[in-house]
Amino acid sequence: MHQKSSFVLKMLLASAALAVSPAARAALPTGVAAPDFTAQGALGGKPLTFSLRHARHNGPVVLYFFPAAFTSGCTVEAHKFAEATERFKKLGATVVGITAGNVERVAEFSKAECRSKFAVAADPGAKIAAQYKATIKFGDSLISDRTSYVIAPDGKILLSYSDPNPEQHVEKSLDAVKAWRAKRS
Repeated sequence: MHQKSSFVLKMLLASAALAVSPAARAALPTGVAAPDFTAQGALGGKPLTFSLRHARHNGPVVLYFFPAAFTSGCTVEAHKFAEATERFKKLGATVVGITAGNVERVAEFSKAECRSKFAVAADPGAKIAAQYKATIKFGDSLISDRTSYVIAPDGKILLSYSDPNPEQHVEKSLDAVKAWRAKRS
C-alpha cells in the first residue's frame, strides 16, 4: 500500500510541476497517419483488447493519453469523458483512454472513474505513447503526457491537443469530431 501512496504523491507533484511550467509539447501533428496499436485494457472493470485499427472501422476514435489513474487531474478528465461519452457515440466516435502510469490499476479506474462508459488501455513502458510523441519524463521513467487525439476512420489525425490541464480536452475533441461529421453530411 505504501508504494501506491508514494506513486500517487509523486504523480501529484509531477502534475503540479507540469501545470506551472509545461514542457514543450511534441505530439504528432494533424494530418499525419496515426500509428496503429493493440493494447490490453478494461471496460467497466472487465478485461478487453483494444485495437485502433478495428475501432476506426466504426468511426472516428478519440484517443486520450493521461499520466496515471487515480491522480487528481486524470480523475477529472476521466469524469469529463464519461459524461460526454453519449455525445461522442451519437457522432459515431469511440473514446479510449490510455496510460503508461500505474497500468496495474486500469481495470479499477475504468469502472470507478470512467464510470464503465469507455475503455482504458494499459501502455507498459510508454511504448504506444512514444509512437504518438505523448510522453513526459517522470524520474527515470517515461509516462503518458496529457494529450488527446481524434483519429479519422482513414487513420489520419484530425486533432492533436496537449495540455496538462484536463479542462479542455473533451470540448476540443468533441469539436473535432463534429467538424469531421459536418464535412460528411
